[in-house]
Amino acid sequence: AEAIRAGGLEVLEITLRTPSALDAIRRIRTMGGIEVGAGTVLQPSQVEEAADAGASFVVTPGLNPDVIRKAHELKLPVIPGVCTPSEVETALNLGCTTLKFFPAQPAGGVGMLKAMAGPYAHTGVKFVPLGGVNASNMGDYLALPVVAGIGGSWLASSQLIKEQNWEAITERTREAVTLAAGA
Repeated sequence: AEAIRAGGLEVLEITLRTPSALDAIRRIRTMGGIEVGAGTVLQPSQVEEAADAGASFVVTPGLNPDVIRKAHELKLPVIPGVCTPSEVETALNLGCTTLKFFPAQPAGGVGMLKAMAGPYAHTGVKFVPLGGVNASNMGDYLALPVVAGIGGSWLASSQLIKEQNWEAITERTREAVTLAAGA
């Protein structure tokens, strides 16, 4: 988190896929200067756990109405995952206008988002593509008016974390922030 913040990003998602994820959220919240959310939220109970850990938002890989309702109940912003027009409409009907487009590249990438912008852009919907987004294609996504932001694990790969190569994470983050500013 410190390496990412040093690279210029102020928002970070910690996926709830390891036993240490909630503790990581708690620790990052004490740092200041960075918003941290919980990702890969699959169950309403995880929304509660994320809120208790201090997460500023939750992100889901799919569209789970129970998770969305729990997040709304706790007044915690939720970014549900969508991949189809039907899921976009369901999310909109559940009061969500910022949606995770996942898995972005396998689901048609920029072309799919352009196609979905046609019938949905007027609703105010914004997408956050994840899944196959990287330094080489991020500019294509960010150029779309319906894209609010992007995400990707390439910034802090598990290998770089394992190696504790914080400088490389900072450099990748700085490069992405520079590329995004030019998009």
